[in-house]
Formats: sequence, structure tokens, C-alpha cells
Amino acid sequence: MRLLKNLFNRLSDSLLVQVPSRIRAAREFASAPVLRLVSNKKALPVSGESVAKRAPAHSTGQLEALEEAIRKSQAWFLARQDASEGYWVAELEADTTLTSEYLMLRRFMDCVDPERERKAVRYLKSAQLPGGGWPIYHGGPAEISASVKAYFALKLSGVSPDEPCMVAARECILSKGGVVAANVFTKIALALFGQYDWRGVPSMPPEIMLLPKRFYFSIYAISYWSRAVLIPLLIIFAKRPLCRIPKEQGIDELYTEPPALIDYGTVPPFKKDRTWCTARNFFINLDALLKIYDRSPVEWVRQKALKCAAGWMLDHMKGSGGLGAIYPAMANSVVALHCLGYKNDDPLVVKAMREIEELEIHDTVHENGQCVDAMHLQPCHSPIWDTALLINALSEAGMPQDHPALQKAAAWLLSKQTKTVADWIISSPGAEPGGWYFQFENELYPDVDDSAVVLMALAKVRLPDEEQQRAAIRRGCRWVVAMQGSDGGWGAYDVDNNRIVFNYIPFADHRALLDPSTADLAGRCLEMLATLGYDWTHPAVASALAFLKKDQEQDGSWYGRWGVNYIYGTWSVLSGLRAIGEDISSPYIRRAVSWVESKQNPDGGWGESCLSYGDVSQSGRGESTPSQTAWALLALMTGGVTDSFSLARGIHYLIRNQRKDGSWEEVRHTGTGFPRVFYLRYHWYCQYFPLWALAMYRNLKTRGTTRADELRRQAYQTGQFRSPH
Repeated sequence: MRLLKNLFNRLSDSLLVQVPSRIRAAREFASAPVLRLVSNKKALPVSGESVAKRAPAHSTGQLEALEEAIRKSQAWFLARQDASEGYWVAELEADTTLTSEYLMLRRFMDCVDPERERKAVRYLKSAQLPGGGWPIYHGGPAEISASVKAYFALKLSGVSPDEPCMVAARECILSKGGVVAANVFTKIALALFGQYDWRGVPSMPPEIMLLPKRFYFSIYAISYWSRAVLIPLLIIFAKRPLCRIPKEQGIDELYTEPPALIDYGTVPPFKKDRTWCTARNFFINLDALLKIYDRSPVEWVRQKALKCAAGWMLDHMKGSGGLGAIYPAMANSVVALHCLGYKNDDPLVVKAMREIEELEIHDTVHENGQCVDAMHLQPCHSPIWDTALLINALSEAGMPQDHPALQKAAAWLLSKQTKTVADWIISSPGAEPGGWYFQFENELYPDVDDSAVVLMALAKVRLPDEEQQRAAIRRGCRWVVAMQGSDGGWGAYDVDNNRIVFNYIPFADHRALLDPSTADLAGRCLEMLATLGYDWTHPAVASALAFLKKDQEQDGSWYGRWGVNYIYGTWSVLSGLRAIGEDISSPYIRRAVSWVESKQNPDGGWGESCLSYGDVSQSGRGESTPSQTAWALLALMTGGVTDSFSLARGIHYLIRNQRKDGSWEEVRHTGTGFPRVFYLRYHWYCQYFPLWALAMYRNLKTRGTTRADELRRQAYQTGQFRSPH
């Protein structure tokens, strides 16, 4: 086996390690061990054998191809930087549900735009599966809620139920149980048009707004996104507005039995567990009591609660990004304003609709063999996430710290640092503002993930005003550290947002009401601390390491909450562990590395389907994609793998699949909004992560270290980003 392994390793070298003359000099100073650590912990011993592998007899060729791939990718990005402000941003694609809901919203608000509607109909038709339904991720099966919404939106838009696409959709939906099998949010949307009975929708009385902020069932005990979506809904639930539509636009045909005969206690979300005493049954019974109260609420209490909900909503709509800067909350706020008596020409409604319209993506689809205009909606913008990740990738690719493009992007990021005390103060009373959000504007909701990546990016750029840069970094770091949970991990927006019992509430059938600590964020925060010059002695590190060890899967991988899925989580964690100085020869890290290697596809790449969120046997399995291949390669390299056939094959996969213009193509959803129910396709995940992986590989092969390692050592030695106390 050893002979075979040596043969593979030598083959991997021959595939890509052929140093051209122009970079040979740089390689010569690489005398230190590969993957040196920032802290004073002992580095992983490097055998003479592996050193020898980095020094084969070279000839020009393959490594020049690697350099060329990096160069083309860099050029591709530089041509796409915003010329005036310096950020980068790409489309954030979800599924058809947002576009369906958007058609419903414009119909509800009586502001149908025929041109928009025509384009959206084309998009929905183009996204339909051959079997008649609509999926929630590329390559996925038909999903009942997405299919019901698309069918209803098409019918509202005038598509005949006799068209073949509608006949196929109807058969698909009925085969899956019909409307009653859809999720709660779909039923709420239908109830606004009289297409579903409010008796079948869970109760959410606005009186919960009157509960103390730190009460166990407070509105602040659920996640930011749930809060932003739910509070406008409290107003809608109380008012129960109705948009009347002609009977022929209704969807009675999607019921498996007449709506009037439905026993809502036997269908989701009110179908009880067989075991009598369960948390789920408790909340279903509680919902029945709330429905009784809802018939004749204490009027002064109800009015006070509605005033509180309206005040909260209006206060959180003051920014330019819309409520929560995410579509569902923004759409609900428009309907809630309508319920409160605001007219369509009211400046607040006009502003809210304009903010939604800015989420429109106008592109083309194929229809009857022709390319035609179409339109769909993205859930939000992602400029800070895209810009920060790309700065990290470009830095690894060798771009100078004072490159104008990096300085411009970093200056833009600095301008977006939050300065406002917001909802997070409830769960972290001692924190001071300083984080970053995801979108162009969302001042009230910075998140840990964006903040950590931004801080790493800023630490890799040299700005003219170094004191301002250091102050911003220190402030941001303090905010991130203050958001650490009592379990040692980090959630995205709040601390200890982990009351799992909430997931048993009938309203929470999507099981995404909470924001608990996750491994990918813990790994990211460790990497951030190391990048800013801290090591394993930082007070946050020990508990974070304990959290990660406890959260590791039996097979060695880590769950990825915000990316699909175990490949993403394992990359995030390994990056943090090595950066902070954890011994990468530790058995638990070697198990993770072995797991990654074991999941490589025959074509050299890696892939993972969204199915792995519902079926753990699918972890690390799926058609290869550039982004997931890059995460796997980054995981291997940060896990200490520098010379292996597996690594070389992965790099070769990326080079082989790069297009002539320096970009990669990826149609699959590899980002995660909510596991099992909502996935994202970041259009540039397939661009900056491959660049990052190729550059790291090149640096390890030619210099024996990564650019990130060099900068971490500088930050550690100078202490320039560490807080003085």
C-alpha cells in the first residue's frame, strides 16, 4: 500500500507541481514547515518524504496552467467591481416561491403591473419540472408548498387551468396530498385570498408583544428572521384582511376533499402525535385555547398589543433596506400597513414597495425554443458577504495589501460597520455595536458570520488611515466575542437563541424559528480571532473548541448550517481549528480530513445534495460542483494535506472546468437559508471559492505556506489588531 501511495503522490506532483522559472525564486525561501501555526503551539512535524514531494524535478507546464487560471479569475472579478463604491455583489437566487408570492402581493395590493406579471409567469413556467411540480433547489423533486404557490400565482395571473402545464401541476399537487399538505406560510398566503380557512392556520395573538423582553416565550426568544417576519403577521392575523378574487381564479381543484368538509384537526399542522403527552400535542391544545380567546379578545389589551406591534414594525422600517432586509418580512410589512389603513400612495407604502422592486432580477428564459424576457425575485442582496469573501480570496491570490481595488472595497466595508444598539442587546446586554450585516443596509441586524469574514478581510488590507482601520477591527471583534453563546459556540444574530421547544409550535412547521450555535460559525470565529493576532489563549477559544469537539459527527464531519452541508461545515471548522493553533495531527482532525477525502467523486470534484439535510446518509454525496470542490480542497489543505493524489485531482477538476473568461458555471444551490425548506444559490460561490482554493494550493506548493498564514503571523507578532485590554 505504501508503494501504491507513493506512486499516487508522485503522480499528483507530476500533474501540477511544475514550478515555472518566474516563481522558482519565491519557492526557494520556503524552508519552514508547511502549514505553520500562529501560536506557540508545536507545528505538525513534516516528514522528509513530504518535503521531497514538494521538490520534484520540475518542468514548465501544469503549474503555469494553475497560474493562468488564477490570473484569469482575478481579471474576471476586477472587471466586475462597482466602479463608484468598490463593492462586489452577485445575484442571490432562491426558488420560485418568492416570485409566486410577489405576484400574489401585487394582486393583493391592487397594483398589478402587466409587464412584470407577464415576465414572472414566463419564469414560473420555465422552472416547472417535467412531472408538473416545482422544486426548492436545482435537481430536487417537486415540493408541495412551492408547487401550490406557483399554481395559484399562475392562475391569479390569468393562466388557464386547462393549459397542459396547469393540468400537470394539478395532478402533481393532488398526488402529494393537495393544499392541506402545504406548509403554514403557504396557508397564510392563501387565506388572504379566501383560499384557505383561517381555522386551519395556527394562532398568533398580537398580545405576545406585551410579554417582557426576557420572558421565556418573548418575541426576542426567536431568531431575527422569525421576529421580522412574525411581527407584521401578528397585525395581519388580528385583522384577517381578504382580497376577493373571482371564483374561477380560486384553487378548489387542489383540495382532495371539499374545503367545507375538512377536519383541520386531522391535517398539518394540527394533526396530533399518537403519544398523548408530547410537546407538540401540548402546543396544539394551547392553539385551540388561543382560537377561543381570539373570538372575543379583551379589546383594550388587543389594541395595546396591536399598537406595540405596529410601533415595532414602523421603527424597524426606517432604514433603506426594508424590514429586516429580507423579502418575506418586507412583503408582510406591506400587507400589515394595508391592514393599518395605509393607502398605496402613502410614502411609507411607496418606499416599502420600491425596496421590494429592487430585489427583482430581470433576465431571460427559453420559451418554445426562443429566448424571451423574464423576471424573478431574489430574497435579499448580499454585497457585504460577497465583498468580504472575495477580498480574502484575492489576498490569498497574491494581490498586494495596498492594491487600489482592495483598498476601495475595504473602505466601503468600513463604512458599513454598525453603530446602532439593536435587538441583539437583549441577548447580549454587555455588547457594544460594531458588527456587519449581509445586505446593502440592515443596520439593526448585524450577524456574526458576516462580521467575522469582514474582519478577516479588513485585516488583510492596508488602508491609508491605519488607526481608523485598527479601531474598527477591534470594535468589530469585541462585538463578535460578546455574541458567543454559553455553550461555547455562536449563533448568527443572537446569543443562546436555542429554546428548542419552540420548534413544536404549530406555526413553526418549517423548524427554523431559532438561531442556535452552529459549528460553521464557531469555526469562522476561531479563524477570525487568529487572523486578528490572537491564539489559543484567548478566553473565547477553550469553550469554542469544546463546543466543536462535542458537535462533531461520528464520521468526523461537521454539520453546515449556512452552506450545503457537511462539506461546508467541515471546511469552516478545519479552517478555524488550524488557524487558532489546534494540533492538526489530533485524531479528531485526522478523522475529519479522512472523511473529506473519502467523499471525492470519480471526476476529481466534490458535491453534496441538499438531500443531506433530511437524510444523513447523503452527507458529502452529490454531483461535483466548483464551490463544494473548493471547500473540500480548502478543508484538506487547512487539515495539513499538501501532497496527495486526491488534492491534485481536485485542483485539476477546477482548472478543467474553468471557462475561457476565467469563470466557473454552477447551477446547483449550495447555500442554505433554512435547512430542508429554503436553499440559496449564491451566483459567485462558484467564482471566489475556486480562486481561493487554487491560490492556496499554489502558495503551499511554491512557498510552503499560505498568504493567510503569513498575515496571521504578522498580526500575531505586531499585535496591531488586538485590543489593549
